[in-house]
Amino acid sequence: MEEYTFLRQLADSWGLLVLFLFFVGIVVWVFRPGSTASYRDTANIPFRHADAPAAANTDPAVKKEART
Repeated sequence: MEEYTFLRQLADSWGLLVLFLFFVGIVVWVFRPGSTASYRDTANIPFRHADAPAAANTDPAVKKEART
């Protein structure tokens, strides 16, 4: 049996199985019971300071770098 044929058959059978199991593992990891709070916190990052805008940078060195 040629090496290419062997590797092709290995990738077609076991490679598919490994990638499918990896996909199922990622889905289980994402939807595990303890992860909801972490994902909710991450999703709310843009809204943390919605009532007060970020302070303007008054450092002259930063303004000079922004112009160049």
